[in-house]
Amino acid sequence: MKLFLFLFLIVPFAKAIPPKKQPLFNGKNLSGWYVFLEKRQKNEDPNQVFTVKDGLLHVSGKEFGYICTEKVYRNYHLTVEFKWGTNRYPPRENAKRDNGIMYHIPVATEDRVWPVGIECQIQEGDVGDFWLVGGTTIEVDGKRNLPGPWVRMAKKRDAEKPLGEWNRVEVISKDGICTHIVNGVTVATGINPSVREGKILLQTEGAEIYFRQVELDELK
Repeated sequence: MKLFLFLFLIVPFAKAIPPKKQPLFNGKNLSGWYVFLEKRQKNEDPNQVFTVKDGLLHVSGKEFGYICTEKVYRNYHLTVEFKWGTNRYPPRENAKRDNGIMYHIPVATEDRVWPVGIECQIQEGDVGDFWLVGGTTIEVDGKRNLPGPWVRMAKKRDAEKPLGEWNRVEVISKDGICTHIVNGVTVATGINPSVREGKILLQTEGAEIYFRQVELDELK
């Protein structure tokens, strides 16, 4: 009787415990990721575009490319925190600071700048925009974009913090619904994407940037 009562009390409590976030970035190295830079071979980074120090991922921005997860994900809640640095490089030395989170990158797609996938834009003034890359499509407010190399579908509202402050970006992919959240504000939602699972990458695109707390909850 006592055992039954214990199980009766503990099982509902256990079910109520939220899923534990998986750190995709461990704060020490790039374990679980690989590097791709536009004019180099896979995992070739002689200029240290990507470095890890004091728990932060520093991206110099000197070359175009990305780090990409080795694993594939489908339904998940991804959280990334970023802060801009000061340096900018050609050909974007006078342009807005630019970066991005790409997701749903098919496992067999070619590594290139930029691969097939969906992007949550990280660019000054535009954080949270959808970019549909390599022919991908999504439906926003009843309208599906025409396939193209790079197609933008703008966010609905602005929630960025000023230059130099940390921003929190969340990407939720659940059963064909993609949601972009910036600093707690839902800024863009799309449905029925043409790609629904794949790898995740963080870009380097001409601007210095720092990342921390790259975490993922897999959703059922």
